[in-house]
Amino acid sequence: QVQLVESGGGLVQPGGSLSLSCAASGFTFSSFAMSWYRQAPGKDRELVATIFSNGNTHYADSAKGRFTISRDNAKNTVYLQMNSLKPEDTAVYYCKASTMYRYYWGQGTQVTVSA
Repeated sequence: QVQLVESGGGLVQPGGSLSLSCAASGFTFSSFAMSWYRQAPGKDRELVATIFSNGNTHYADSAKGRFTISRDNAKNTVYLQMNSLKPEDTAVYYCKASTMYRYYWGQGTQVTVSA
């Protein structure tokens, strides 16, 4: 069965860093685009970054220059390195695996940026 398990969330001070991981199983990881989304209270879920099966990446403007998405196909894991965190980065962060024909979501991990 398909599983996407996020980890690495927590509480961090403004200007700090966090590294999120999403471990995947139950599908051909290397064939899927992997994305990180986030949803803040009262707001819609929004795309943060995507890494495609060929390694190309795409970032939301809010993430450019601060966040880095990467993947390790041998470990079936996608990462999100977040630096220079701001209070407005506070949200639940979700991992998504997608192709043209199907997609899967993880359960999310909370990131809170606060002094």
